[in-house]
Amino acid sequence: MKKAILSTKVGMTQIFSEDGALVPVTVLQAGPCVVTQIKTVENDGYSAVQVGYVDRKDKIINKDANGKREIRYRHGANKAEKGHFEKAGVTSKKYVREFKLENAEDYKLADEIKVDIFAAGDKIDVTAITKGKGFQGAIKRHGQHRGPMTHGSKFHRHQGSNGACSSPSRVFKGKGMPGQMGHVKATVQNLEVVRVDAENNLLLVKGAVPGPKKSLVTIRESVKAAK
Repeated sequence: MKKAILSTKVGMTQIFSEDGALVPVTVLQAGPCVVTQIKTVENDGYSAVQVGYVDRKDKIINKDANGKREIRYRHGANKAEKGHFEKAGVTSKKYVREFKLENAEDYKLADEIKVDIFAAGDKIDVTAITKGKGFQGAIKRHGQHRGPMTHGSKFHRHQGSNGACSSPSRVFKGKGMPGQMGHVKATVQNLEVVRVDAENNLLLVKGAVPGPKKSLVTIRESVKAAK
């Protein structure tokens, strides 16, 4: 992997290609990211680059008329995190991720990684946390069929039989049942970069990207395209 960056999902829209075709795209606010640490084989046993994204706000201390202190935190960094970022010479960051880049030795502390590392036509893999749907039944969660809705049936949206009672006398692992739906890490591979707006740090990707708006999205060079 040679290219990677952190981004925030802005939303979806549509644009027209040069041949007049309508293309649905997801808009990503990609970078700029800063290098906060460089992992080397000598010190860490492997080569990688740690990057930070989005400035964090430190703690806010207010005093009332009686002199009583009120401390409020808004994405504040603790003492260890502040020391880590100060050592790199950058401000405290909200998101920190690590990428095993092939050219990790070419980076230096506080270097900026911007969206212009990608170009139109590049293939990328995107990773994000999907939208959480809460507790859902088996029909919505797994697409199972419902029961009959007429003739006195009292079996409508139940999940159906869980298994035989005498043999094997248990429910097999992986049985589709009601439960928490969504809010899991998902990766979509081999998406195409349609347009790059280096001035506004925007990346337009063809198709849908996991996660809600304002969520963190990790962009990497496509593994399948590299092969």
